[in-house]
Amino acid sequence: MKDLRISQLAKNLINYSVSLKPGENLLIEVFDAGMELASELIAECYKAGANPFVTIKSRRIMKDLIKNTNKEHMLAISSFEAERMKKMQAYIGIRGALNTSEWSDIPEEKMSIYLKNWSKPVHLDIRIPHTKWCIMRYPTHSMAQMAGMSTEKFEDFFFDVCCLDYSKMDKAMDPLIELMNKTDKVRITGKDTDLTFSIKGIPAIKCSGKINIPDGEVFTAPVKDTVEGYITYNTPSEYQGYTFENIRLEFSKGKIVKATANDTEKINKIFDTDEGARYIGEFAIGVNPYITKPMNDILFDEKIMGSLHFTPGNSYDECFNGNKSAIHWDLVFIQTPEYGGGEIWFDDILVRKDGRFVLKELECLNPENLK
Repeated sequence: MKDLRISQLAKNLINYSVSLKPGENLLIEVFDAGMELASELIAECYKAGANPFVTIKSRRIMKDLIKNTNKEHMLAISSFEAERMKKMQAYIGIRGALNTSEWSDIPEEKMSIYLKNWSKPVHLDIRIPHTKWCIMRYPTHSMAQMAGMSTEKFEDFFFDVCCLDYSKMDKAMDPLIELMNKTDKVRITGKDTDLTFSIKGIPAIKCSGKINIPDGEVFTAPVKDTVEGYITYNTPSEYQGYTFENIRLEFSKGKIVKATANDTEKINKIFDTDEGARYIGEFAIGVNPYITKPMNDILFDEKIMGSLHFTPGNSYDECFNGNKSAIHWDLVFIQTPEYGGGEIWFDDILVRKDGRFVLKELECLNPENLK
C-alpha cells in the first residue's frame, strides 16, 4: 500500500525545499535506500514542468572504488560528475544508511584523496554554491537501531520531523537572524567548555526545510582568527566510518592547537587534511522541536533542540569567513539540562540558557511554539 506520507514529503521537497521551476534540471541522487521517495520525486518533478535526472549509488561499492584509488582516478570520476552537476539547477540527495560504519576500513590517505579530488570539486565547489540543494536521510532498520527505536516507531518519528511546518519555523527564525546580524562577540559556556569569538559582519542564514530535511538551525561563521578557548563536545560523531566520542578542542587565534578524542591520533590526522581543517567554518544553533537526543546521524543531530554545532573546516559561501578546506565536520554540543546545561551570550547578553531561549523576542523558537 502506498504511504501517503512519502507522497507529501516529495511534494514538500519539490515545491518548498528546492522550489523547482519549469524547465529546470533536478538531479536525484539515491544512496542505498529511498527508491519509493525517488519515484515520487520524479512524478512531482514532471508535474512542476522540470527535468529529473537520477543516479543510484551504493556506499559499499563507493568504498571499493576508494580503497585502492589514486588522485588521477578520483579526478577522472569527478570530472564527468562535475560536468553533470554544472548542468543542474537543483539537487536532492537521499541517503539511506544501511551501515554507518561502512567506510571505517578505508585507509586515511585514500579517504583524503577522495575528499580532495572527488567530493570537493563536485559538491563543495559546484553543488553547494550553484544549485538549490537539499540533503536528507531515508528511514532504514539501521537508523532505527542507532536511534534505539523499533522500525515502525522510527518511521513515525522520521515523518513527524520531516513533515513539520517549516514555513512556520522560517518566520520564527527572523528575530534570531536580526539579532545575530548585529552581534559582535559570542560566548559559549557549558561543561568543560568556554569559547569566545566574533561573528561581526558575517551574515546569519536560516535553515528551515530548504537545505536539509530534517531541518531547524540558524548558522553563521566566526571571524576566522577570533576563536579563543575550548569546547568539549558531548555528542558522538561518525566521520569517515568511525564514531568519535569525547572530542575536546582548544583554540588560539582561531586555530585548533590541541585536539583529543577516543582516538586522538585519528582525529588529528583529519585536522591535518589541509590548513583550513584546523579553523572553524560554521557556528550554528539547533532548534528542531522533535529532535531531542543524538542518534549518531549528523543530519538529525545538528538540529537537536537546545544544541549548537561548531564546525571545523570549509566555510559556506553564504557566510564566508575566508576558510577553505576539503572537510566540513559538524560537531554537536547539547546545552539542555540532561547534557550538563550551558549558555549562549551575544555581546554580554544572555540569549539561551540550558537549551531554552530567554529573550522574549526569541521565545517563538522554543519547542512548544514550533510544533
